[in-house]
Amino acid sequence: MVKGVLLDLSGVLYEGNRPVPGAAEAVAKLRAAGLPVRFLTNSTRSPRRKLLEKLRKMGFELEDQELFTPAKAACEKLEENGLTAHLLIHPDLAEDFEGFEEAEAPGALVVGDAGTHFTYDALNAAFRILADGAAFYALAANRTFYDADGALSMDVGAFVAALEYASGQTAEVLGKPAEAFFRAALGDMGVAPEDAAMVGDDHEADVAGALRAGLGRAVLVKTGKYRDGDEAGADPAPSHVAADLSAAVDWLLS
Repeated sequence: MVKGVLLDLSGVLYEGNRPVPGAAEAVAKLRAAGLPVRFLTNSTRSPRRKLLEKLRKMGFELEDQELFTPAKAACEKLEENGLTAHLLIHPDLAEDFEGFEEAEAPGALVVGDAGTHFTYDALNAAFRILADGAAFYALAANRTFYDADGALSMDVGAFVAALEYASGQTAEVLGKPAEAFFRAALGDMGVAPEDAAMVGDDHEADVAGALRAGLGRAVLVKTGKYRDGDEAGADPAPSHVAADLSAAVDWLLS
């Protein structure tokens, strides 16, 4: 029996600026069944404050501490290691890093989805920070995301790969599929990995990542970035493939 559930945001709870039909009711159904829920996102363009506002306006009920973001994980990593950072991120995310950015001799480079701010000059400045010996943290390394216009867009992964290639360094990914990211949410729920389930639309970061982190089940939903046949490319394979979050919840509770 599943004792706790982790949920992705974009593509599972909402698509662009529209909630997935029935998603808020599905979350409420999990809570009514007595299951703790935590929300895990690899979104790195919006600050935590705006993500919480967006979810609540769409009818999702959650406490602030139930939302886990890569930016939060990065700040904890920087604080743990006594580091300041050069940030290659979207300007909207800067508020989540207040107090950690350092213009001169930073100890770490933090890369998120900077969108149109991924210019040559910005990437080259980041490369030079790495060449000077900075630690390399990636908020995520996803290939694509479901954009507000209803189509797929390039995510941060390609830019992380470019910096890895140029610098010869491998980034430490702090969001999904990092095991520590899943484990932090599980620890907050007080649920053992084998008793938990993950629901996501990304067969790599959400599904395979969760199963490699030891979660008992991972459900792939056919909303958001999902494309026909994605489940065949997941290793490990999803425990179940569902039409949407409502169907995934029905399966988990069955």
